Amino acid sequence: MPDAVLFAQKLKSALKTEQKKRRHFYKIVEENKKMEFINGEIIFQSPVKLQHNRATTLLAKLLDTFVVRENLGLVGVEKLLVSLTRNDYEPDICFWGNAKTINFKQRQMQFPAPDFVVEVLSESTEKNDREVKFQDYAAHGVQEYWIIDAEKEIIEQYFLQNEQYELLLKSNSGEITGVVLPDFNIPIRAVFDESENLSALKKLLSK
Repeated sequence: MPDAVLFAQKLKSALKTEQKKRRHFYKIVEENKKMEFINGEIIFQSPVKLQHNRATTLLAKLLDTFVVRENLGLVGVEKLLVSLTRNDYEPDICFWGNAKTINFKQRQMQFPAPDFVVEVLSESTEKNDREVKFQDYAAHGVQEYWIIDAEKEIIEQYFLQNEQYELLLKSNSGEITGVVLPDFNIPIRAVFDESENLSALKKLLSK
């Protein structure tokens, strides 16, 4: 590229401007609002639908019970800010293993790339969940990524292979088994149905 130097200079200038916006984001971000910083823009998330909230809550309940029972690390839900090299996200659910959580502080407000992330789709976030976040999580070594369609009641499970996500499972029935957490095995229906969730929770608690 004969204009490589000029291109690099423009990129450097653009990133400098973006970092200024990011510092402003850190000043105004609030605990009671869901806010993300994506590719230079501050994104305010709208309230979610009941089906979105239910799927998030039901899965988080099962995942947290399993992780606490086995003392494997930390499960975060919705309001923990994940700060990557360029962007800041508040995933619906995320998990960090003990190797990372050993350095966490009680008053910490920014966190490194999780080992496992779950995003529940909504009309306003689906594009980012499937494109920007999909690429960014992979680039930063998030080993496992689930995308949940709460309306169609489908889970997509991706695992990082050679720095790219590979689809392992896409289903609305049967069971799903974690890769980062290989002993975490639950019925897919337990993410969408409260009675199924209760049965799965009882099974987890009985072990």
